[in-house]
Parts: sequence; structure tokens; C-alpha cells
Amino acid sequence: MVVKLEAAKMPFERGAVILSFDTEQIWGYIDLFEEEQFLKRYPQAIEIHENLLRQLCRAGISATWFVVGGLSLDGSLGEDDPRYRDLPREWVTRVRRGDELSAPLWYRRSFIKQLRDSRPRQEIGIHGGLTHLIWTHRHTTAAVAARELTRAYKALAELGIRATSFSYPRDEEAYQELLPANGVRCYRGRLQVRAHLLGRTFRGRLLRVADELRRAAPVVVWPEESLPGLWNIPSSMFLYPLGRTRTRFITARTRLQRFVRGVEAAARRHGIFHFCLHPENLAEHPCGLSLLDDCLAELVKVRDRGDVEVVTAGEMAERMERLKNERCAAASNARALGTVPASGD
Repeated sequence: MVVKLEAAKMPFERGAVILSFDTEQIWGYIDLFEEEQFLKRYPQAIEIHENLLRQLCRAGISATWFVVGGLSLDGSLGEDDPRYRDLPREWVTRVRRGDELSAPLWYRRSFIKQLRDSRPRQEIGIHGGLTHLIWTHRHTTAAVAARELTRAYKALAELGIRATSFSYPRDEEAYQELLPANGVRCYRGRLQVRAHLLGRTFRGRLLRVADELRRAAPVVVWPEESLPGLWNIPSSMFLYPLGRTRTRFITARTRLQRFVRGVEAAARRHGIFHFCLHPENLAEHPCGLSLLDDCLAELVKVRDRGDVEVVTAGEMAERMERLKNERCAAASNARALGTVPASGD
């Protein structure tokens, strides 16, 4: 039974903020860039992850890191590795043979261990699966997606990590039924605003620029149960890219102002501000880390006032499941006492 709780629109005593990061490095660009191109666009992409984690720990903030499973491997044989067997050939031929020493853009087991052991606790979820295969790719069937997902679980399990949260590569949602079957309790749903629903079209880009220029307040969201035990926690805002051309017209301050408006809106409406980014985006421009520092400082102010709490995606899913069970139990008790009519009476 799926119990729709989002209709109330105010299930929380105070606002909530979720920070989630698609942690992918070169895996997220496997079909777009060669390594040289990737490093040219995202210099210090490797170091940025550790800097981001350090900033969060210093601020006492827990975040959700959606990790491509391949990053947690101690290395691989490239396209000949048996762990990539029966995945689309045109996808895995791009995977580089090596280990963390020889191919650190591909394999970062030491960093995943850092995430696992960090304090405050950082949640580790799965971003797509083992290789960042797009779930709507023309060769991705339900069976292929299931292999991609279960092999990521196995890779993380080798490090003692049990992931219960998920994000889709490029926000391309498909095969939802596979998620709860593999232990997933929540996923990050697509941002439900016109600018993002239009995707990478010219009109979509134009609307996204307009939102940034007018410093539009990000949407406040509430979880929705998509399937029994599976919660969709949509994104509210993605960090707008920090490329040098873009920062010439849309300043870092604009991005900070939108972040602050999102936090304030969550506090005011007792909903969720779900802020998302790719750590690589922070490496696009020298201002990236200082921008994030400013965002976290503003968030800490509002948190310490008691107006919002910072939670992980998994914690929010647990809360919604408890709330659903409490409401189901209350309704059942009321029917047993004859205080409300049974459904259909």
C-alpha cells in the first residue's frame, strides 16, 4: 500500500536541508570527454573531493554522497574486467585499466574509505551503478540496469558500506522497480521546474540562465512514496556551473543568494531544500571552494538558530517511513474502535 503523505505539505516541525553530491569523477563523463579534456575543464578535480569533505566536517554537516561504484574498486582490468561483463560494450570499452596510483580519476578507494569513516557521518549512496551507465541508454534493458546496480552494491559492500539511497545518472529515471528490490529506500527525483524538465534544449538553457539572473528562490520539496517503501526526494536546486564564461555574467554571489533563499524558504514553509552539485563543478573556477564555504556558513547560522535541520536523504526516508507507519496504525486503531468508517463504507 502506498500512502500519500505529501498532500499535507507540512509534515515537519521545522524546515530541513539535504545536501547531495553526485560523486563520479571521470565516470560521469565517460561518454563525453577524454581524461585530458576532463582535467582541462576541471583542474584539481581529485583534490576537490577531499576539500569538500573537509569543509563539511569542519562545519559539522552530514551530506549524502551518491557514489559511482567503480570509484570504490581497488583497480580493474578495464573493458576485460569480469565485473563489466554483460554491460553495453560501447560503454565499458572506455573504462581505463589501472588502479588508484596509475588511474586516480577512475579509482579512489582511499577516498571512499575516508567518506565511510568521517565524522560527522556522511551517507554513501549509489549514483547509477558500477559504471555510471545511463539508465535510458539505448542498450540499457531492465536486466542490464539490474547488473549495473547489484555490482555497485557488491563493490561498496567490500568496504562495509550498505547503500540505501540512489541518484540516477543525468537524472534519467527508469526501472524504478529495481531500486527497492536492491535495498534502496529513497532516490533523488528530477527537479520539477520547467527549466530543468526541458533538459539540454536551447529553451531549457535560456530558462536556467533567467532563473540565475533573477536570483529565483529554489523550490521547496516534500518526499513522495513512488512505490511501497521507496521515497522520491526531488532536488530543489543544482549548483549552476562555475565555468569562467558563466561566472562572467552570473556571479558567485548570485549562486550564494539563491542558496540562502532556498534555506529560508525551507524554514518558512517547513519543507525541504534539497541542494545538489557535482564536486567537479567546484573545480571549474578558483571561487568554487570559497563559494561553498559561504553557503555552509549561512546554513550553519540558520541551523544553529533552530529554524532548519540538516539531514541526509536516507534519514529523511526513514522519517517518512515512520510517519507512514504511525498514520497507518492510527487509522487502523480508529477503525477498530469504530470512530471512523472503514475504507469504502
